[in-house]
Amino acid sequence: MNNQELTELIKKVSQEYFGKPFIHQACFNSRLKTTGGRFHLKDRHIDINPKIYQQFGMDTLVGVIKHELCHYHLYNDGLPAQHRDRSFKILLKQVGGLRFSPIRSAVKVKTYHIYECDKCHHIYQRVKKINTTKFVCGKCRGRLKYIKDIQI
Repeated sequence: MNNQELTELIKKVSQEYFGKPFIHQACFNSRLKTTGGRFHLKDRHIDINPKIYQQFGMDTLVGVIKHELCHYHLYNDGLPAQHRDRSFKILLKQVGGLRFSPIRSAVKVKTYHIYECDKCHHIYQRVKKINTTKFVCGKCRGRLKYIKDIQI
């Protein structure tokens, strides 16, 4: 599917579910990592993450399109169009759009380095590695020993 076919699909979904035309452009944006799509207020075009169509199929793509069209039509009507607004939630439920993107982020996974003091056995959990020859325990000034990495 290319950008022209995507725009035609959005026009069809807009007319079918909202009864209003979509008169702007839509395109795939591969720089979107965790979001399914984005509605731009400035020029009112819609970006869609190509992973939605490639990994999850047409039904999920239509759900994301409905979500972005809720933003689009509410904004054009001068109504509140943010996720937390009641009008947005009601319209999204009426048309059956997706509330959240199905894409899970690998960015959210953090690695923590675990250190333990040799004397008092206090456990330290740090995002950055520390130099154990230079730094000591803050409680008893004992030597720190590297234990393991954990991912959360």
